[in-house]
Amino acid sequence: MKKKVILGLSGGVDSSVAAYVLKTKGYDVEGVFMRNWDSAANSDISGNPTLNDEVCAQEQDYRDAQAVARHLGIPLHRVDFVEAYWNDVFSYFLDEYKRGRTPNPDVLCNNNIKFKAFVTYAKTLDYDYIAMGHYARIEHHPEGPRLLRAVDQSKDQTYFLSQLTEDQLKDVMFPIGDLLKRDVRKIAIENKIPTAHKKDSTGICFIGERDFQAFLSNYLPAQKGSMRRLDGTFLKNHSGLMNYTIGQRRGLGIGGAQDADGAWYVVGKDLSTNTLYVEPDSMHPNLYADQALITSVVWRKEKLDGKMTAKFRYRQQDLPVSIRWLSETSLMVDIPELARAVTPGQVAAFYQGEVCVGSGTIETVYRDGIRRQYV
Repeated sequence: MKKKVILGLSGGVDSSVAAYVLKTKGYDVEGVFMRNWDSAANSDISGNPTLNDEVCAQEQDYRDAQAVARHLGIPLHRVDFVEAYWNDVFSYFLDEYKRGRTPNPDVLCNNNIKFKAFVTYAKTLDYDYIAMGHYARIEHHPEGPRLLRAVDQSKDQTYFLSQLTEDQLKDVMFPIGDLLKRDVRKIAIENKIPTAHKKDSTGICFIGERDFQAFLSNYLPAQKGSMRRLDGTFLKNHSGLMNYTIGQRRGLGIGGAQDADGAWYVVGKDLSTNTLYVEPDSMHPNLYADQALITSVVWRKEKLDGKMTAKFRYRQQDLPVSIRWLSETSLMVDIPELARAVTPGQVAAFYQGEVCVGSGTIETVYRDGIRRQYV
């Protein structure tokens, strides 16, 4: 009998081609469209309904997924994870912003929705494997699955998958992980897949492309405060600490900088005084770290100390690091070459060559043994 694969079919070109690849390899494929955000029920902080163009976009994605399923001759199921997304992803997302930190909802979404709630639902369909249209690779070994970078390094998504456990990955397939993005498009066009020319989606996982500051203000009231230099010099008022992240240079609205590129940079936050610190210096010491405490660590290999590489944000180049375990779920990472804008709340993903071995949450950042007051 054919092996049965339950595929997350989002209505985008990547998951569409993933379904095609699985079909051509002889698998029995069924698609699942996940509805995770109730766009029609958005409300502001007073409970008043807000208008949202994403209602139409979300339904269009579903229609696109239906068109792909019909084209490929596979069943399509629609499942509602709105409550799980709110409770397990978005609530945490808001709590982190309240703390002045910068969370990564895409990592949470993978952990709690795509590879947890989705798997629970897939079990009702009696699957052999589950699959997603991520740019990543996986090797299954007797000692456990290994998560590998995608062939297309410019699209690699292992950073967002880095906190998945071995148990979550044990029955997973990534059908397009061996393909370049241009080849994914080519396959879609040559096989007249309905989403072949569809624009890639960006923005927050399942929430989409929005004016993020305006969107966030629906749920968290902005608290204006002082924007100052580190010596205390007042510059202007900021629009709320949640709207800024370490290393940010755009949207500060300050002129007259002396730095060579004419820009100011966020170099610190003080939640207790609601103060945002900025400096006109792209090489300011506060922007660089040589050490960080990493917590909530998920590791898919034996917990060895030693050298490896790490990413402290998506699309960042790997940096050589060494790690020291402090407990089963926390470690200290040393960064000899210095890393820019290492930000509490973000994810640090660790690699040994092509293999992503695990990751954790950046808790505290240091430079020359001094804790950086980022929040």
